[in-house]
Amino acid sequence: MKPARFAVPSLVLLAGALFAAEPPAAEPAATLHAADLLPAGLLHGPNHRIRDLVQTDGYLAHFEIDSDFGVFTAAGVPQVRQRLTEIEAIRKLVDTSKGDLFAEGMKRSLEQPIDAVKNIAKDPVGSVKRAPATVGHFFGKIGSSLERGATKVRDQIQNDDTDAEESAKGIGNAAKNAAGFDKAKLDTAKQLGVDPYSDNARLQEEMDKVTWAFFAGGLPLRIGAAAASAGIALTATNMVGIPEDTYALTQSELAMRDQQALSAMGITREDIQAFQTQPNLSTTRRHRIVRSLSAMPKTAGRGRIIQLANSCQSPGQADFLIASLGMLAQRQQSGAAAYGELKVLGRLPAAVTAGGTLEVAAPVDHVAWTEQVATFAYRDDLGNGAKCLVHTGTLSETAAAGFTAAGWTAAPLPYPEK
Repeated sequence: MKPARFAVPSLVLLAGALFAAEPPAAEPAATLHAADLLPAGLLHGPNHRIRDLVQTDGYLAHFEIDSDFGVFTAAGVPQVRQRLTEIEAIRKLVDTSKGDLFAEGMKRSLEQPIDAVKNIAKDPVGSVKRAPATVGHFFGKIGSSLERGATKVRDQIQNDDTDAEESAKGIGNAAKNAAGFDKAKLDTAKQLGVDPYSDNARLQEEMDKVTWAFFAGGLPLRIGAAAASAGIALTATNMVGIPEDTYALTQSELAMRDQQALSAMGITREDIQAFQTQPNLSTTRRHRIVRSLSAMPKTAGRGRIIQLANSCQSPGQADFLIASLGMLAQRQQSGAAAYGELKVLGRLPAAVTAGGTLEVAAPVDHVAWTEQVATFAYRDDLGNGAKCLVHTGTLSETAAAGFTAAGWTAAPLPYPEK
């Protein structure tokens, strides 16, 4: 039996009548079946199977996915879709690496590499120092990377403390950056419909390998349309939430655009610098935060969100923040709400409407009425105004009753498609 949604009017009215005077007792986090949260078409496919039992932590469901390329985990339904996209992309890349064109590309990259690669292969240290002016506005970032790569290679050779394979790898990394490999990899990621800056190590390994063989060999790479799994199309822009310009701009170009946008919002230089170097924020994560804030141009307090992002202690915390912020931006853009101010409650971004309602965005799968949730619902710093929980997923019947008893209303949303 699937858990009840907080949106059912009869449930809310009943909960208000039964629990208006006293909140319900706390309950443990639930263990659910994957089928309770995911459509049947996603549960298994040619290259994957999602394990049936799913543990929740009171907010998010934690899935385990067995695949032909290893076991992957996902926190939340949207990340399941992302992982399935990545698994299908890995399959396409592995298949490509077994083909004749890949072999030809590898052969060409060794026998007759394109000029930019050839020059570096002959003189890795000298070529790096003579990095061409065509790198332009992203020269500073990539130039520093190249210099470090060249120094590493030079030290390895002089000290003879690593084998030839590692030295060659260092030269190859420097060459790929100088030759415009980053642009080629962005094209690969776009063809596959995946995040070019994904934390998925296996995906990154396969993208690097395949892109390098075709690019260095001077061959066009055509992997095909965005990945699909179990007959359900899962593209980056409609499931994973990757802005289209992530594929069009290099890492440094995107960082520069985001910096300019944040400066225009009045974010301090120190906070911008911390934001751009936050280790738990990938390039895509930073850009999604900036886009959501840009979608609320007349809202005060956007600097608080940047400070919250700067305090994230893991990529998972950053993803939760990004999803929460995206929900608020979606309501603002759709006209469902008009926000005048953004606030931070713990690690949750919240917004205050023109009418004074406090809206808290919760990108959850299943909320149980745990002691932590109850404590949040009754926080004494939420003010005396109206309070609304904007949420995805479901709430247990006890949680629905508890929030109603604490004076909350709800605005349920489907899982975001962008």
